Amino acid sequence: MKVIKNILVGFLVSFIGSVPLGYLNFIGFEIYSELGIKSFIFYLLGVISVEVFVIYFTLIFANQLVNNKKLMKIIDFFAVFFLLFLGYSFYAHSNQTLENHNDLEKFIKYSPFLIGVFLNSINFLQVPFWTGWNLYLINGNYIAIEKRLKYYYVFGTLVGTFFGMLALVIILNLFPQNTASFSRYIVPVIIPLFFVVLALIQMYKVYKKYYKK
Repeated sequence: MKVIKNILVGFLVSFIGSVPLGYLNFIGFEIYSELGIKSFIFYLLGVISVEVFVIYFTLIFANQLVNNKKLMKIIDFFAVFFLLFLGYSFYAHSNQTLENHNDLEKFIKYSPFLIGVFLNSINFLQVPFWTGWNLYLINGNYIAIEKRLKYYYVFGTLVGTFFGMLALVIILNLFPQNTASFSRYIVPVIIPLFFVVLALIQMYKVYKKYYKK
C-alpha cells in the first residue's frame, strides 16, 4: 500500500508542477511542433534525467531537516507559506503566452535529449521547489521514504513530470485556440485555489498541533 501511495503522490505533485507554461514547456511545445513527437520524447527524457537527481537529493536533505526536532515547528509554519507561494507563482505566471516565445532557434542544432538536459540543469528554481514539496510531504506523512520506498516516490515524480509535460504540450498543439482559455482559467484560478486549500488545511494542522489545548 505504501508503494502505491508513494507512486501516486509523487505522480500528482510532479504532474501539477509541470503544468505552468514555463520555458521548459515552451521549448517542448516548439520541439513538438517543429520536429515531431519522437524528438519531443527525447527532449522529455533529457529533462527527467536531470530531475531524478534533483528530486532524490532534495528528498534526502528534506528528510534530514524533518528529523531535526528543533526545526519541526519552523517546518510546519514554512509549509503554509510554501503552499501559498506556489499558488501565487501559478497566478503570477498565468499571463505568459506561447506567442511571446520562439527560442528553439538557439538550440535547434543540438539533439533534443541534450536540450532537455541543459535546460533543466539551469532550472535552479526546481531545487527550492522540490525541497519545499518534500518537506511538506514527509512532515505530513503523505509519503514513506524508509528503505526502498523513496525510490517508488522518485519514480512516481518522474512519470508525473513526463506525462504532465507530454499532455500539456499535446493538448496545446491540438487545440491552439484554447490556449488563451487555458491560461485565463486553469493556471491562474483553479490551480492557485488548490494550493490555497492545502495551505488552509496545513494552517489547521499547525493550530491543532501547537495551539489547541
